[in-house]
Amino acid sequence: MTDTLLGLILERAALAHAERPALRGDDLDLSYRELLSRALALAARLREAGVAEDDAVRVKVSNHPLDFVAFLACWMAGGVAVPVHRSSPPGVVDGIQDKAHCRYSVDLLADEGPGAEIRALDAPAASADRRAMLRGAALVIFTSGSTGLPKGVVLTHHGFSGKLAQNQKLLGLTPDDVTLLVLNNSFSFGIWMALLALNHGGTVVARSKFSPHQFVDTLIAERVTVAGVVPTMIRATFGSLTSDDIARAQQRLRAEGRLRDMVIGGEPLGLDLSVRLRAFIAPASLYDVYGLTETSTSDFVLTPQAYPAHPATIGLPAPGVRYRITGDRAAECAAECAVDVAGELQLQTDYIMAGYLGDAEITRDAFVDGWFRTGDLASRNAEGFVTIVGRLKELIVRGGNKITPLEVERALCACPGVAAAMAVGMPDPVLGQRVHALLIPKAGQALVADGIRAALAHSLEKFKHPDACYVGTEMPTGRTGKLDRGQLQAMLQSGAMSPLAGWTHPRTQAT
Repeated sequence: MTDTLLGLILERAALAHAERPALRGDDLDLSYRELLSRALALAARLREAGVAEDDAVRVKVSNHPLDFVAFLACWMAGGVAVPVHRSSPPGVVDGIQDKAHCRYSVDLLADEGPGAEIRALDAPAASADRRAMLRGAALVIFTSGSTGLPKGVVLTHHGFSGKLAQNQKLLGLTPDDVTLLVLNNSFSFGIWMALLALNHGGTVVARSKFSPHQFVDTLIAERVTVAGVVPTMIRATFGSLTSDDIARAQQRLRAEGRLRDMVIGGEPLGLDLSVRLRAFIAPASLYDVYGLTETSTSDFVLTPQAYPAHPATIGLPAPGVRYRITGDRAAECAAECAVDVAGELQLQTDYIMAGYLGDAEITRDAFVDGWFRTGDLASRNAEGFVTIVGRLKELIVRGGNKITPLEVERALCACPGVAAAMAVGMPDPVLGQRVHALLIPKAGQALVADGIRAALAHSLEKFKHPDACYVGTEMPTGRTGKLDRGQLQAMLQSGAMSPLAGWTHPRTQAT
């Protein structure tokens, strides 16, 4: 074992801060001493059950303090943690098992009786390739996907702990910090936010569910200094509160709260939401991070200092991360795009995944010339600041014109009454695809088709305007809380969406 192992780092923190509060949950609080003693006992039981070095262990999680006991115990026993949310339906769990081949399952909230916390699972014998990929691994995190089974990203102790060290240089957490965890701890963003706090003796306030109406109350009541969120949570908060509610919440946060830093990531923030959020949490700082599970997250950071001059970007690469922007076709991958020209964002980093578990071909396809293909379309300015303009696979091709959903959504969010928007391409026999958009109105406001059209006329080329608009109460999201365009497409195909009154039906829209 080396000092890069996540279990050893956390064990040292627990010994150094034994009497301090480590985790505060909905129904249980743990000190560092209790966290360590429970983990030691569970690790011994895991070894007795037969967990061996680099064995994949399914760890059931739901942002409960005991989930982190299970993580630590798994690492102490030499296992590789495969977090699976307790709410996952059986089909999803079975699909993950088909890829992960976990030999054991751990659920410290299991209520089936004594000994139910550890359960042996049927799994085929590990192949040499699988054993090699899991050697030195800490986590297998299954990434979200709109279709098919998500991919199992294998993250090593070396890679993930290295990225944690870089994030600590950015945020500088101390034992006096209180970190709010509303991010799902079955995914990398939530895991690193919690581990960063715990590794430095801070307190993690873990909430099993995100509630817009309780968000600000929790920040104040729990004396939170650091919080991690995704844009969907902020949209939900602003969308659920009236202007007066937001003003009162802002006053309370400034007068009674201790918030110092907020970290936001997981999807593009958007300029309008960025401006509103920064004003809402001021004088606290906002760190807008871009990253992928495959690279241990946080590959780019837009710091509070860089924001005024580069507000629509994802910032500069984090230490240890190199990038290039290339043509979006395989034949052009070696040709780097010029300044302000969009292409695929590709990364090289010391914190890269070991691969996709059980998917050797997909792992190979994820790289070109040693660079990881993010699948994101991006451009850079003369100072090296990067802007995400869309996803390669999400491009809408309407009558031969390529349209990025993100550009359409940004324009829609600047329209009167629109709190949030999501654009997708839907099949069309004439144009190939047409642009369909879901709009979420601001609290207490009605959406008027003519007003939105007038605003779009000043900000977006005509061929990029939505052919059809629909009104909803919330954005469709996947298991990570990220926006899920595939889910919206399925809803549109089923006819479940309510059209915006006065918007021309796509079959009669002029091309």
